[in-house]
Amino acid sequence: MKSKELSVDDRDKIVSRHKSGEGYKKISAALKVPMSTVASIIRKWKKFETTRTLPKAGRPSKLSDQGRRALVREVTKNPMVTLSELHRSCVVRGELSRRSTISAAIHQSGLYGRVASKRHIAARLEFAKRHLKDSQTMRNKILWSDETKIELFGVNARRHVWRKPGTAHHQANTIATVKHGGGSIMLWGCFSAAGTGRLVRIKGKMTAAMYRDILDENLLQSALDLRLGRRFIFQQDNDPKISKEWLQDNSVNVLEWLSQSPDLNLIEHLWRDLKMAVRRRFPSNLMELEKCCKEEWAKLAKDRCAKLVASYSKRLEAVIAAKGTSTKH
Repeated sequence: MKSKELSVDDRDKIVSRHKSGEGYKKISAALKVPMSTVASIIRKWKKFETTRTLPKAGRPSKLSDQGRRALVREVTKNPMVTLSELHRSCVVRGELSRRSTISAAIHQSGLYGRVASKRHIAARLEFAKRHLKDSQTMRNKILWSDETKIELFGVNARRHVWRKPGTAHHQANTIATVKHGGGSIMLWGCFSAAGTGRLVRIKGKMTAAMYRDILDENLLQSALDLRLGRRFIFQQDNDPKISKEWLQDNSVNVLEWLSQSPDLNLIEHLWRDLKMAVRRRFPSNLMELEKCCKEEWAKLAKDRCAKLVASYSKRLEAVIAAKGTSTKH
């Protein structure tokens, strides 16, 4: 007899306990779930970064316009991203499309896969070799930062409701929709091995003055809250020329950084954690979306942050093994 499929909530509990360091046997006993099921769910989460049910064999759905825009943004931000990584991102967003569909969508935007420049590859390889020698104490002093965009209504914004037959259109059993999509917000955030720092909303297009204000109001306070001390090291993807004067005036040490290398910026993993957590809450407007983001950001586990920083050596080793080209991270 076929066993009953676990609910999404139960699957999320398994992953949450695994992320907090519990072993398969302990999770199995606590949740009264077979150990083989626990292992299967965690394997699926590691591969696809989701606990949702994946599509069965058959023709997959086409990419939505929103999904196409998300792909173009991801490729524009990281020209070295692989097709496998793009496919995994689509699964997380609920865009269950073939790799050939994803590739075709990117081609339609005028972007094509080409061999990365030798100069950029050489710079990545040299960077990895140099920073592989950094001590863990030094890495624990780094305050990582970046910006991200979060959509209000994703393509998989579906919810199950308990209802009687014939009541599908009753107001209590429906979800409000927004014409032309629900919009999105841009966020700036930072974190260290000690946990998450400030998360702020960027209103409008990021300008040099706006970025300096963000740093002025949030960077030093985040370092203070995380007890990094005055000699902390700041990592930023932003154009260093924009903030050079402010950073010098405030005596902030800056980690040299490579362009187009999100596989080396640890905060990318926290952005994925944040988006998945917010998606489960189904915010109904941009104000609620911002509130959910800040609440979920503050709830991200400190040990998750510490493990990401501890994994940095492996990321650098992967770049060296790949001889400077893109990695799976």
